[in-house]
Amino acid sequence: MRKLLIAANWKMYKTPAESAAFLTNFFPLVKDNTTAEIVLCPAMPCLPAVVEAARDESVSVGAQNMHWLSEGAYTGETSPTMLTAIGATHVLIGHSERRQYFNETDTTVNLKLKSALVHSLIPIVCVGEHLNERERNLTADVLNLQVSVALEGIDPASLGPLVIAYEPVWAIGTGRTATPEIAEGAHKIIRARIASIAGSDVANATRILYGGSVKPDNAGKLCCLGDIDGALVGGASLDPASFAQIIANATSR
Repeated sequence: MRKLLIAANWKMYKTPAESAAFLTNFFPLVKDNTTAEIVLCPAMPCLPAVVEAARDESVSVGAQNMHWLSEGAYTGETSPTMLTAIGATHVLIGHSERRQYFNETDTTVNLKLKSALVHSLIPIVCVGEHLNERERNLTADVLNLQVSVALEGIDPASLGPLVIAYEPVWAIGTGRTATPEIAEGAHKIIRARIASIAGSDVANATRILYGGSVKPDNAGKLCCLGDIDGALVGGASLDPASFAQIIANATSR
C-alpha cells in the first residue's frame, strides 16, 4: 500500500516571518493526521526556519531545486550536501517552471535525480505535457520520454525513494484541472514506463502525485483513484486552512 503524499510548493512566496506565521496556524490543523505524508517546500531562504519549526511535527521539509554537484563555483546554486546539512529531506526536481524559465532539461533532471538518491534526499521528479502537446495527442510520447531520460543509468534497486509528480503544464496556475480520468490515465502511462525500465515491483511501489490547480474541492476526487498517490499543491498551499483542507479531503478516500 503506497502512503499518500501531499506536498506544498510555495514557489517564490513567503518571507521567513510569513512562513513562521503559516506554520503556527497550520500545525494544529493537521496534528491528528496519520494517513498522509506531508511535505512543505518553501523558498531557499526559509528552509532552515521551516526545518527547525517542523522538527517535532509530523511534517517533512523539502527544497524546490538543487544543483547535482556537492560543491563548486556555481553562483546562486544550492548543493545536496547543503540541503541535508540543514535537515531537508525532500527535493523537487524538474518542475515545469524550472524547465520553462531556467533551462531545466530532461538531462539535468537525470543528473539531479542521481545526486538526490546518492545524498539520501527523497526526489519528487516533475513531468508533464504542454497544452499543444496534449491537443496533438502527444501526452504519452512526452511522458514516456521524460520518465525514460530521468531514470537513465540508475540502478532500479536504488529507486525506492522515488516520487513522480505528474503536472500537466496547461493546468498549472491556470485554474484548469485535469479531470480525474485524464489524470489517472497519465499516471497509468507513467507507471507503465517505470515498469518497463525498472520492473513491476519498483513501478508498483512508486508514488505518483498529481499537480495542477489542486484545490480543496477537487483533492478528494483526484486522490481517490488507484494510481494517484497524492498531490503537489501550488497556490492553494499558501493558505494554512486551504492546504489543511486539501489534506483532509485527500485522506478521506
